[in-house]
Amino acid sequence: MKVVIAAVSSNRSLSGVSRHAANLAKCLLIRPEISALHVLVAPWELEYLKNAISRSDRRLRIHAVSLRPGTLRRNIWYYRTLPAIAEQLQADLVHLAYPSLIGRDAFPCPTVVTLHDLYPYDIASNFGFPKVLFNRVVLRQCLKNATSIACVSDATRGRLGTIMPRLLPKAETICNCAEGGPPPRKPPFAASWNEQPFLLCVAQHRRNKNVLFALRVFHSALASGQIAPTMRLVIVGLPGPESAEIFRFVRRADLQHRAVFVDGISDAELAWCYRHAELLLAPSIIEGFGLPVLEAQLAGCRVVCSDIAAFREVGSAGCRLVSLGPGAEHNFALAIAEALRTRRPAATTQARLSPAAIAGQYLVLYGTILNRQTTDSVPESAAQPQRICEVGQRGTSLAPGVSTSGRL
Repeated sequence: MKVVIAAVSSNRSLSGVSRHAANLAKCLLIRPEISALHVLVAPWELEYLKNAISRSDRRLRIHAVSLRPGTLRRNIWYYRTLPAIAEQLQADLVHLAYPSLIGRDAFPCPTVVTLHDLYPYDIASNFGFPKVLFNRVVLRQCLKNATSIACVSDATRGRLGTIMPRLLPKAETICNCAEGGPPPRKPPFAASWNEQPFLLCVAQHRRNKNVLFALRVFHSALASGQIAPTMRLVIVGLPGPESAEIFRFVRRADLQHRAVFVDGISDAELAWCYRHAELLLAPSIIEGFGLPVLEAQLAGCRVVCSDIAAFREVGSAGCRLVSLGPGAEHNFALAIAEALRTRRPAATTQARLSPAAIAGQYLVLYGTILNRQTTDSVPESAAQPQRICEVGQRGTSLAPGVSTSGRL
């Protein structure tokens, strides 16, 4: 089976979408049924995706597409160029790492799209107006035109059923996988730290992540003496719409030397953060999947998080779930203080979220789609697609809009 993963995005460093694409690639490479795996990324994503996948496999090719930055250019690429690349690579299936603009009958093969969340409907402030309207159109159009939808959690599938019930029959829940990750490496921002305690928050500066609330909880816990006066709060995540308000609060609360903001760190550096943090603080309002909560448990890190559906799905008995209702700030500060008085938990794994288990679920989904396709009537024009380029002896000469980086 030849699979193309389309992961072209605007991100300049590792994000949730790019990490999903990397984990998906690693999962699929476990299975012998995958004869070729092509991962398509933007030029600015190439190096960090290669590092995140970190696999040497003759079946794997990571390609940097020819694309300039810009939301419109990226969506046009998905709509016009991606189908031609899929045909060029003789793909059996195309898997979009996140919803993007695609045509219903444009592809020579079935398409699967990973649905992480319904944020354009659930939390419009992440996008702003009128951009959120464009995101809603793209989301709905992609989900409608894709052959199948892979939801990262039951919480996400449930929201899909509420907002777009007609699409629910072609949606499956296949969670993100979880693995221990690379050996930890101390990040540069902590080079001078000498066993000084810190709390960890892994979150982009977007409204649903509730970073401002996390800072308020941290400030309150410091002021009340519930945590050590030397405690830091390390916030790992890309800047976003909430950044200006977040930094204003840091200045007003005089937290410049206590709050540490970093982004673009490697998986090895993030692993160090999980291993050495006193606890993970995750007060999100809504999530598609609780990856930081899951990764913290894999590292044996205490967890204090909001009591939301996505976190309940992945949280073990050791997680402290706190309601975001009345008195939330006080209750979170209290939960942090209580958690810090307990022993650090043992690393917790979940077999159902292992790479092997998730790979098996994807192969079942892919096989079902391809088997269904062979039983359906195929138009003559689709049965013998026109070749759009030649295949060389040393590799593939790709369609306009993509260049190959070769094997890892």
